[in-house]
Amino acid sequence: MSGTTAPLKRRAPVRPARVLLHVFLAGTALAWLAPLLWAVFSALRPYSETSDKGYVSWPDTLSLDNFTNAFEQSDMLHYFGNTLVIAIPAVLLTLFLSSCVAFYVSRFDFRLNLALLLVFTAGNLLPQQVVITPLYRLYLLTDLPGITASGKLYDSALGLVLIHVAFQSGFCAFVLSNYMRSLPHELTEAALVDGASVWRLYWQITLPLCKPAMAALATLLSIWIYNDFFWALVLISTGENMPVTSALNNLSGQYFTDPNLVAAGSLLTAIPTLAVYFALQRQFVSGLTLGSSKG
Repeated sequence: MSGTTAPLKRRAPVRPARVLLHVFLAGTALAWLAPLLWAVFSALRPYSETSDKGYVSWPDTLSLDNFTNAFEQSDMLHYFGNTLVIAIPAVLLTLFLSSCVAFYVSRFDFRLNLALLLVFTAGNLLPQQVVITPLYRLYLLTDLPGITASGKLYDSALGLVLIHVAFQSGFCAFVLSNYMRSLPHELTEAALVDGASVWRLYWQITLPLCKPAMAALATLLSIWIYNDFFWALVLISTGENMPVTSALNNLSGQYFTDPNLVAAGSLLTAIPTLAVYFALQRQFVSGLTLGSSKG
């Protein structure tokens, strides 16, 4: 009885360069995770234990008391609400306005097409610290009676929403315009022949095709705006109007600060950004790889 057997495949030898690459990647991953793991380790230990034995020591007690105390002492739920009032409108307005600009500069040909896009993109190159003094004066001089609680643009959630929209729209318009240029023009030409209006071209034809890019940008914007501390520190003076990143100040005493408590509070404030990332992870990754296979 004769039969044929498939030839055995010889395993390729392990190259030293590949081993070094994996060692480097593992070391880099551990270096990035080390501060987070150390913060979790410190947050689970009481301060009395670390003050006696030091932070580099084997723990005797691990509990969630620091997380409970940080949540209650900082009034974190109230500051989470303040952040949502700022972040949600800012993200939606930024995506809407930047998609309008991207649609106009990518689907219509006119003389100042590229110049208009460069104006929006150049706004991201200007450091925030350069404009803070004139912007601070402008916010103080802008009266909004009956619209904001302070009666001015300063010390209001509306002021933070507007500054986030202004600074983030350039980057989003640049990304969306590049993606919209990759869409076939035959779609819009066929719609124009059928009598579609410009708004319908944007809202019903072009925008649905940009969902991966919009989801990726929504993830980035949510994280950037949520983690903002600079604008809130300068443009908000009332403590109750601060976003959640400023709630950690409530955990610092005048003469003593519990670093373990602050570590627990910092980890609590990071939970919403992780939730947004994991919820939009698939769209975020697909948005980052857009155009990678296009010629």
